[in-house]
Amino acid sequence: MKNIITIRKAVQSDAHFIAQIVAMAIGDEDALIQYCGNNYISVLTEIASHENTQYSWQNSLVAEVDGMVAGAVIGYDGALLSILRNGTFAILQTLVGQTPEIADETQTGEYYLDSIGVLPQYRGSGLGRLLVDEFCKQAFSNGHNRVGLIVDFNNPNAERLYTSLGFERVGIKPFFGHQMWHLQRINP
Repeated sequence: MKNIITIRKAVQSDAHFIAQIVAMAIGDEDALIQYCGNNYISVLTEIASHENTQYSWQNSLVAEVDGMVAGAVIGYDGALLSILRNGTFAILQTLVGQTPEIADETQTGEYYLDSIGVLPQYRGSGLGRLLVDEFCKQAFSNGHNRVGLIVDFNNPNAERLYTSLGFERVGIKPFFGHQMWHLQRINP
């Protein structure tokens, strides 16, 4: 029997799941604790439940398999980074008592794919590919000409996925103490 896969706009009640995906995408627990404290999932859930934050449910697509939430992608117009980061940092200041120093990972002229993740039991099923492709289609249909993302030098599998979907290297960006490839996909 074939699984039914649905990709939908997130709703506010998806905030906890989005927080888990963001933590999974960052992948570095030490960095998560440094920036969000020991209860980083709770902090990220709070950020995801608000509007005008980088990880807002409003900036997210969710993949379901047979009605079960299985993955998500979070992204936004790079021109809004400062506004979204201010919202994110205000929550961090309130909950953690500090705001991090983080390099800008995107800029004006790019619709930015910030975070993507698929739960372990659904990996290898093509969900990541479907989420990225749908994210790009929506960005292009909303008038954006390029979608960008960063991928760690040490994650060639992710880079292969992105290049197979039409992304190309356009530069290097430092992020969370790592060198990252900056990739973009141009609207055909």
